[in-house]
Amino acid sequence: MDRLTPLAPLHQPRSLAPIRTLAALRPDLPQVGCFDTAFHQTIDPIVSRFALPRKYDAQGIRRYGFHGLSYEYIAGRLKAMSPALAAKRTIVAHLGNGASLCAMRDGRSFDTTMGFSALDGLVMGTRCGAIDPGVLLYFVLERGIAGEALQHMLYEESGLLGISGISGDMRTLEASDSPHAREAVELFAFRAAREAAALANTLGGLECLVFTAGIGERSAPVRKAICERLDWLGVAIDEPANAAHAEIISRPNSKVEIRVVATDEESIIARHTRMQGNA
Repeated sequence: MDRLTPLAPLHQPRSLAPIRTLAALRPDLPQVGCFDTAFHQTIDPIVSRFALPRKYDAQGIRRYGFHGLSYEYIAGRLKAMSPALAAKRTIVAHLGNGASLCAMRDGRSFDTTMGFSALDGLVMGTRCGAIDPGVLLYFVLERGIAGEALQHMLYEESGLLGISGISGDMRTLEASDSPHAREAVELFAFRAAREAAALANTLGGLECLVFTAGIGERSAPVRKAICERLDWLGVAIDEPANAAHAEIISRPNSKVEIRVVATDEESIIARHTRMQGNA
């Protein structure tokens, strides 16, 4: 698990610390690992491949995806609401300090915005999201910014914080009059909508859009901004319902059903742990 730290340097060390502590205190106690990448094992190889020399395949260089525990929970909730709903071509927007999208149908992941690491994809609280690799080469070769300094900048100084210069917290930015704060929020919504459109292509259409996680569940302005950029796909948001944080926020005539569903990753961890205990 130590070798996986480069994929999620903000999260993995914090996960390993209690594992080591508990192993030292109670070496006889079983521990269960629930991986955020597992849900995306159903993604087609062509979707997970990078256009790099094949010799790197054996080193595990591919797109893995993250937030799988959240997506697994949402998939289960949709099925519990209605099997017909779960069968729809659905994009789930997990928008929080970390943010990603997942294209799913029948409880299976078909595509997602995060790749090899939890740095890829959407603009996030302090993470840059997708970036031209040429920018990284420029930092390393021309500016001498590399190693831990580069990692720190990309993971902890970029995203909403880097653009706004104020905060990585969406609530703070929405309350700010700063033009840089407004630009950060606008870019967040623009990138989310652009990636959602790409995932709709993977699915061959879009029938349901689900918002979840901190921003997705609580920020009506962000949901509105994303949906308005997707109106050409038949996404029509009901503004009063959106402002009230209703469960269904699409208009009656919307071709795409829009829902707000609270996620619960911990319940998925508990379920998998019980399954291991009963095995």
